[in-house]
Amino acid sequence: MGQPRGGRAHGPDRTRAGRRRTWAAAGAALLSSAAIAGCSSGAVGPPVLNFYTPADGATQYGQAAADCTTQANGRYTIVPQTLPKGADDQRLQLARRLVAGDTAVDIMGIDVTWTAEFATAGWITQLPEDVAAQVTQGTLPGPLETATFKGALWAAPLNTNTQILWYRKDLAPTPPKTWDEMISMSEALAQKGLPSYIEVQGAQYEGLSVWFNTMINSAGGQIVDENGTVLIGQEPSRGAAEKAATIMQRVAASPASDPSLSVAKENDGRLAMEAGTAAFQINYPFVYASINTPPPDGGGGGTFIDDQGKPAAKDTGKKVIDEFAWAPYPSVTPGTPAKPTIGGLNLAVSTTSLHPDLAFEAVQCLRSRENQLRNATDAGVPPTLEALYSDPSFQQEYPAWQAIKESLDDASVRPKTPAYQSISIVLSDLLNPPAQINPQAVVGEMADQVVRAENSEGLVP
Repeated sequence: MGQPRGGRAHGPDRTRAGRRRTWAAAGAALLSSAAIAGCSSGAVGPPVLNFYTPADGATQYGQAAADCTTQANGRYTIVPQTLPKGADDQRLQLARRLVAGDTAVDIMGIDVTWTAEFATAGWITQLPEDVAAQVTQGTLPGPLETATFKGALWAAPLNTNTQILWYRKDLAPTPPKTWDEMISMSEALAQKGLPSYIEVQGAQYEGLSVWFNTMINSAGGQIVDENGTVLIGQEPSRGAAEKAATIMQRVAASPASDPSLSVAKENDGRLAMEAGTAAFQINYPFVYASINTPPPDGGGGGTFIDDQGKPAAKDTGKKVIDEFAWAPYPSVTPGTPAKPTIGGLNLAVSTTSLHPDLAFEAVQCLRSRENQLRNATDAGVPPTLEALYSDPSFQQEYPAWQAIKESLDDASVRPKTPAYQSISIVLSDLLNPPAQINPQAVVGEMADQVVRAENSEGLVP
């Protein structure tokens, strides 16, 4: 959530498309045969493990299911089941099945923000000690944190994601290290009549909550701890929240800002950069793949730009991509690295599964090095296995891999509480539109409403 989970907004080249069609056909055949077996009252054969995944990346997950079924050598069959595209719809469908005790739910790809809720509700099974030890080994600490709740590991990290700064090096030869620097540079560009926008997620949705979570953590604060204690109303978190809100308001209210910022999501920022109107963009790695993908699936290098860096209607021989660069996420406090909020997908085993031991075995195959590398190179989602970041094939696909890795090393996670969905609604409602934020007032109101969310006191805006 708060990010394009599942990866790129735009399609791959024809070679990949061909590969995807082959995998899709293989997955469809597998699904068909398993469905036939499952519908037979006298079904024989190996146990069937249903693997629920988001629609984004379904091709890669389907291929992983097919490969792991082959590796199981007849002991079980993994059948991919595709959930809706939207995270809220995915969560709702899984919750309904689990509440009903659906034994056909075995393995689930769950959003990193659902771990506390699903664990508290008794919908997912804690990883056995030996499985937890194997999953922990070699997995990046940040993604592992998203799968942990109250000291126990409830899921196995499959994919992760993080934001970094994407910028135009012709407009900003030295990238800003802090938000204050970036705002000043943006306003200086605007005064010269040059592209100046800072693109970030300002719309009233999860992306806005992610922006705030990154900013408050970067400033040394926290919204709520793992025990459900609301911290945002007390120091030092209150001061950090006011600092975060102040910067967000300045970005949106600046004369150099994008007038559409209050409705901007990830793809809007990507498009503004490709159109040549933005100088800076806070976004996920999918934007690099997009600008390098020919139309109609991608930005085709962006628009032409003139000698000053302005968008040009004619062929100038120079496009946005020629000046497209990346840098670490800007700091809130000079000299202190930012703490970007991470997203991603974790694999959990349901408490309703009839085959939990086999499901845990299958989970380890589904998140293997080979499958994570395929998800990264074909679906645009960074891996959770640290060793892959030194893999040449990964580095070739992700030229910004070092900035991504540093962002993951410094990452923060969203509040690990069963009430997170309600808290996110509160935050995005109070912070939108960002230009109208009153930092002191909004933090006080946040503290009150987050307490109500934690207490399930029917808040919500």
